Amino acid sequence: MTDTMRAVVLGEPGPVSRLTLTDLPVPDPPPGWVRLRVKAFGLNRSELHTRLGLSEGVTFPRVPGIEAVGLVDAAPGTDLRPGRQAAAILGGMGRVFDGGYAEYTVVPRAAVIPFRSSLPWHVLGAVPETLQTAYGSLTTGLDLRSGQTLLVRGGTSALGFAAAAVAKDLGATVLATTRRRDRLRTLSEHGVDHPLLDDGSVAGQVRTAHPDGVDAALELVGVPTLPDTLAATRVHGTVCFAGMLSNQWIIPDYPIAYLPRGVRLTAYSGGAADLPRPSCSGSSTTSRPAG
Repeated sequence: MTDTMRAVVLGEPGPVSRLTLTDLPVPDPPPGWVRLRVKAFGLNRSELHTRLGLSEGVTFPRVPGIEAVGLVDAAPGTDLRPGRQAAAILGGMGRVFDGGYAEYTVVPRAAVIPFRSSLPWHVLGAVPETLQTAYGSLTTGLDLRSGQTLLVRGGTSALGFAAAAVAKDLGATVLATTRRRDRLRTLSEHGVDHPLLDDGSVAGQVRTAHPDGVDAALELVGVPTLPDTLAATRVHGTVCFAGMLSNQWIIPDYPIAYLPRGVRLTAYSGGAADLPRPSCSGSSTTSRPAG
């Protein structure tokens, strides 16, 4: 192993030009931390917020990236051995300490999930944080049950597609939105039961098909569409705020009238410990172990 690595460094908040490809020393993991040889990393809206200076607790310069997948390279004082496939997500990655936009990253053991999979690295790189948020939002945030109806606001985002797939696996009927007419078919092809064209107001469309409103709704766009998403949800239904595609998540002058009568509003964020547990010891992401 060489002494240096390539990494993307954000010197300070600002435009994309503030991100530079740089040679850095390969970091050494302290006891209880894991050095991951990065094979792929996901691109998340969170990293856009960091680059724009909207994320809290970030110091600069910083290597961004809230997730990465690869091979354990060193893990002193932990149960992990070199060569193990693993994913690292959150826990301060890309904010409090350097993240996944590098050839090596060092993270706490608690932020690492070992796994076995024969899926290609570029596919695995997009899985951890998206799956964690989709699964956690639907289970912890919404307590979604088989036979219920779910509205996904922001259905053609990566998280929207993942949420629709998980919801279908849970036995729900899925409605999902897109602002582009040419993507309605794409939603259908990804298992969405009722694709909806989002012109800023979809509550009427939802209630045409479901007069009482949906049982649950996942808000991925943010503050601009939240009132309409709430209006599409039945009394005693739940809306989970889990995404900010609009880059707006603060509600100014929050009035009691903002919430419809009897509709619950929750939020969700999680970490490595919130990924779904394997069904049995040693189970893998796919049916075949990695070669």
